[in-house]
Amino acid sequence: MASAGVRGALPGWVSVLAWGLALWCLCGAGPLWSGSHEWKKLILTQHWPPTVCKEVDGCRDTLDYWTIHGLWPDRAEDCNQSWHFNLDEIKDLLGDMKIYWPDVIHPSSNRSRFWRHEWEKHGTCAAQVDALNSEKKYFGKSLDLYKQIDLNSVLLKFGIKPSINYYQLADFRDALTRIYGVVPKIQCLVPEQGESVQTVGQIELCFTKEDLHLRNCTEPDERLSFRPDARLATGASTHGMMVCEEGPIFYPPPAKTQL
Repeated sequence: MASAGVRGALPGWVSVLAWGLALWCLCGAGPLWSGSHEWKKLILTQHWPPTVCKEVDGCRDTLDYWTIHGLWPDRAEDCNQSWHFNLDEIKDLLGDMKIYWPDVIHPSSNRSRFWRHEWEKHGTCAAQVDALNSEKKYFGKSLDLYKQIDLNSVLLKFGIKPSINYYQLADFRDALTRIYGVVPKIQCLVPEQGESVQTVGQIELCFTKEDLHLRNCTEPDERLSFRPDARLATGASTHGMMVCEEGPIFYPPPAKTQL
């Protein structure tokens, strides 16, 4: 028979155990964020497949339109490692996902590999916002913003299309700023050996956290610099993209349409 002292202590231990079980259940049930993952803005990142594929064999470099790389909170990653990607959650979006958010680098592998990476690294952080607090909301809103921005049509409207002839960085920046009313971030691959011109590869447009309205990608006192997130994609290249320098840039045509 347990002593009176042990019997008296039992309810306390039971409470601790119950609290622990409740916490364990919450960890597997959805949005429980660990550590400090505060962020200020969302970055809709689109990349140009021919540039992404520049150094990757078997890549989908024939795509002739800008595709989604991701929707990224600016200062947070991997916010909930227990909230795993579930393809069934976005089955209603798969038609658009395959067109506008394709895995350019791994076209023959499981299509969901890229989406899983984006959800677990960035989506679990974006989920702090009610409008993005589920897989379906995160991917669905990303697609909505992509269509709203319509980057492909904007560039064509200003006569900016893939070509073996070079553009100036100002051509891109001025066109985008004129249409969107905000300053984007344009990223390039630096020239490799034997090359003389940077290659445009990625364009970031930023949105406010509160209401998902367009805003400048940099604060007045923020310096444009290299972002680790700007690497082409998982397993792509050891060469990261840098913010483009003023001057000429190459906007490469897809492999089968070298004009």
